[in-house]
Amino acid sequence: MAESVYKVIELIGTSKDSWEKAAAAAVSRAGESLRDLRVAEIVQLDLQLDTSGKVEAYRAKVKVSFKFEGS
Repeated sequence: MAESVYKVIELIGTSKDSWEKAAAAAVSRAGESLRDLRVAEIVQLDLQLDTSGKVEAYRAKVKVSFKFEGS
């Protein structure tokens, strides 16, 4: 097997509906500009709140790895 190198970046996806949709948004957007996505790892989940404490958005911090193609 040939050696490979992978790069890992961290993204934050948001959704007004759920953490699952927030994570999916981050991965989907990464897939629009990165090739060979390999693994996505949920690092942190949190909520954005309004001034009355009501949930405005779900946020998912995601680490995404992809095959590194550079010189």
